[in-house]
Amino acid sequence: MPTYDEAENLGPTLANVFALNPNVDVLVVDDDSPDGTGRVADFLAQGDGRIHVLHRQSKQGLGPAYIDGFHWGLSHGYDVICEMDMDGSHRAEDLARMLAVLNRNPGVDLVIGSRRVEGGQTINWSGTRNAISRLGSCYARLMLGLPVRDMTAGFRAYKADILRTIDLDEINANGYVFQIDMTRRVAAAGGVIREVPIAFVERTRGESKMTRSIVIEAMAKVTLWGLQRFGKGSR
Repeated sequence: MPTYDEAENLGPTLANVFALNPNVDVLVVDDDSPDGTGRVADFLAQGDGRIHVLHRQSKQGLGPAYIDGFHWGLSHGYDVICEMDMDGSHRAEDLARMLAVLNRNPGVDLVIGSRRVEGGQTINWSGTRNAISRLGSCYARLMLGLPVRDMTAGFRAYKADILRTIDLDEINANGYVFQIDMTRRVAAAGGVIREVPIAFVERTRGESKMTRSIVIEAMAKVTLWGLQRFGKGSR
């Protein structure tokens, strides 16, 4: 769970996760949050062996935080590694369902908590934000030729084996386009992807990390990857 200025969300979110998923461990990857998120995480970890904390020296972005988290999980021998927001947008009950789908289906390599399949929804989002999200996923899906409906979803459960087939250090995606990049890399590695409907709840505490630069990065990279794909297909 990557964090930056999430001190007020840390305790409630972890309590919800463990209430419904008592057998999971949580790694908090903190980017030297000015609000003391890292210190709060350290305090909670002292009282609960399921909580681990990885401190980074500066705000380096979402993608690098997840890469560091993946490396940590793989080096510590976990069979499944998940992505989940700390702000409460991702519900613990949906995590339980996603893990159940992954465990019941040995052939599935990645389960995506999807807002865009039947039964998925967003709660307390504006019409404009919903439209931008839908258009972004649609554009990525068309440019990359992938059947995934929620390309930018950040609620995921990966089999460790599929992550080992990917050169994680080669990835250069900082914002939410990281999720799109991981999706295309899992597909290119022959991984099987399953989408599970979730309810995405807009945060009630703290501020969103979405910025214009993140959107521009996503559009630029998806366009480049799409042009590369079409170029290969025309040869």
